[in-house]
Amino acid sequence: MTLTKEKRSEVLTKFQAHPSDTGSSSVQIALITERIRYISAHLKNSPKDYAGERGLLKLVGQRRRLLRYLKDTNLTEYHKVVKQLDMRK
Repeated sequence: MTLTKEKRSEVLTKFQAHPSDTGSSSVQIALITERIRYISAHLKNSPKDYAGERGLLKLVGQRRRLLRYLKDTNLTEYHKVVKQLDMRK
């Protein structure tokens, strides 16, 4: 259950601050969000995949912590990321 290389590079180019930026909070949040969407679609077809459900919950918690960090450190970037990712925050 991973992202394809094409999807990953597409997300990277959309959210990175400079060409070699692969670990900033914005990029991490965007990649985790794509993984969450992928696993959510998988769980709709496989409702008894409890290990996948646990992994999804761990990813949601990790994204929540990163969003909280980004909100505390850079509020304008936080609003930009939430808007671009179409999140409910």
